Amino acid sequence: MRARIYQPARNAMQSGQAKTKDWILDFAPATSRDIDPLMGWTSSADTQAQVRLKFDSKEAAIAYAEEKGMEYIVNLPHKRAHNVRKGGYGDNFATNRRTIWTH
Repeated sequence: MRARIYQPARNAMQSGQAKTKDWILDFAPATSRDIDPLMGWTSSADTQAQVRLKFDSKEAAIAYAEEKGMEYIVNLPHKRAHNVRKGGYGDNFATNRRTIWTH
């Protein structure tokens, strides 16, 4: 049984960092998905594809996978660049700007 260990990215619709601190262990699907002929929905008999385990650290997730004898892959997260200018949007309209502001 293969597993993937990763730290999820932040939600693209929000600027917050919620739910990005935990490490997730997902199981790889063992079988392909089938298409239901009546409704057209996809389904699978593989129940492990529905399981998602959360861990506080990468080491805890790796220790769990090794304890259970799983083959795993660790995907390291891409950290956010902290090159945001001080002052933010309001600084564009400050009266004490040192440079000329134009469109």
